[in-house]
Amino acid sequence: MPKARTNPPEIAALVLDWYDRHHRTLPWRSPPGTPPPAPYRVWLSEVMLQQTTVPAVKPYFEKFLTLWPSVHDLANAPVEHVMEAWAGLGYYARARNLHKCAKAVSEQHGGIFPDSEAGLLELPGIGPYTAAAIAAIAFDEPAAVLDGNIERVLARLFAVETPLPQARVELRKLAAQVTPQHRPGDFAQAMMDLGATVCTPKGPDCLLCPLQARCAAFKRGIAETLPRKAAKAARPVRHTIAFLLQRADDGAVLLRRRPPEGLLGGMLEVPSAPWRDTPWTSGDALDHAPAQTDWLMLNGDAAHVFTHFELRIGAMLGRVAAREAAKLDGQWQQPQEAALPTVMKKMLGLLPTAEIRSTKSRRGGRARS
Repeated sequence: MPKARTNPPEIAALVLDWYDRHHRTLPWRSPPGTPPPAPYRVWLSEVMLQQTTVPAVKPYFEKFLTLWPSVHDLANAPVEHVMEAWAGLGYYARARNLHKCAKAVSEQHGGIFPDSEAGLLELPGIGPYTAAAIAAIAFDEPAAVLDGNIERVLARLFAVETPLPQARVELRKLAAQVTPQHRPGDFAQAMMDLGATVCTPKGPDCLLCPLQARCAAFKRGIAETLPRKAAKAARPVRHTIAFLLQRADDGAVLLRRRPPEGLLGGMLEVPSAPWRDTPWTSGDALDHAPAQTDWLMLNGDAAHVFTHFELRIGAMLGRVAAREAAKLDGQWQQPQEAALPTVMKKMLGLLPTAEIRSTKSRRGGRARS
């Protein structure tokens, strides 16, 4: 592991001094040097910020606080309501785990979050990063916080050339070295801000960095090449056909709720053929249609990238009368009003612009994707 080229207290002092002058104002934070924010706010924001940008999280954070001002309120909410409020933020297992964790804190801890990294790790849905972040920011425990921004700052500061994810063992030790006993929460947020605004992935503004004179990567002219990343395997492709079934009298579309576990668990979905490795023909796909009607293949398609695969989506359009619609499993909503995951919004996005290109077929059943 690379040795520190300057003493940790000096690094912390430089970063905290920079943070006092250049910190970001965010709705889940307290200003530098003031009492820490409530653990509920820190926990909620940290879960939302996993693999998601600050601008995307802000409106969701504020919406959740409005709907559920305390951990007790969130714990007592139906999980379906939590999932619907989360719709569009992605990585939906986070929402399910958020609700489980809220129930554990409410029912087992009287609504009070454990005040140590070890205690936080025992809660459902809280991993090492989130536990360290809550412990540092909410409880001022000198826990070593390591998110993507902090990884980048440390990899450059100490010129760690081991590729990610293997480098995380080294970087976690370095984070522990430089984390101060005094103001560890401010230090963690300062490192996050430094990575987000100065030590950026592309075109880092090294001239504005408080650590420039101590940065090994800057001295070697390799800052923008770090952290290194191991080559990624090609992302596999899956295929589906979305069934856009409209109620004839008002244009509402049929939606169903996915099973509680698994990908997009508990979320509303557009009925579709199973997501498989090979493309569908319209004839094969119709065996999975949610109703028997005149199905028409639509021009246009969509794609959505998940973490481990890409989904390519075709669409078929069908209409049923209100009397038949009432017999079908699911719920009817106006397309623009439905709280849906992004991939499902993309499916509905094929509805108003696609053009009919095929002849009618009347097959269709009630199979679930």
